Amino acid sequence: METVVVRCGCLPPPPSPSPSGDRWLHKQLINRNTSMTMPIAGLGKGGGVLDKPVIEKTTPGRESEFDLRKARKMSPPYRVLLHNDNYNKREYVVQVLMKVIPGMTLDNAVNIMQEAHYNGMSVVIICGQDDAEEHCMQLRGNGLLSSIEPASGGGGGC
Repeated sequence: METVVVRCGCLPPPPSPSPSGDRWLHKQLINRNTSMTMPIAGLGKGGGVLDKPVIEKTTPGRESEFDLRKARKMSPPYRVLLHNDNYNKREYVVQVLMKVIPGMTLDNAVNIMQEAHYNGMSVVIICGQDDAEEHCMQLRGNGLLSSIEPASGGGGGC
């Protein structure tokens, strides 16, 4: 069986083939972090059948990042609630909502503030429990009344 080694990067080629007649193909590629070894079935002239290449990764895998994002998406949803108070001005509430909640637009912040003002409470955002607790604490840290509850109902607080 003949083996073809492809090395990627700035590594020098391996030593010359042995006198037994084995042939080696060395190819320099741009990617510096991958090394592949591909055994070739069949000797002699002509092509052969390539076995599946073995690829070694030298960079940390993204599996852990993917699993982390997947776990966050799968956590049960929670509502972050804004409660009306008689202390903060409406403009300030809108500013805090836009500062604390990622992607909050001016129109959405105004609508949330008005709903809380007229109805006593409004839903700010629905997200995972960890994010909901963080948003709730940030709203409270800026002087607003806030709590969380499971999105399926029930009661809760920060």
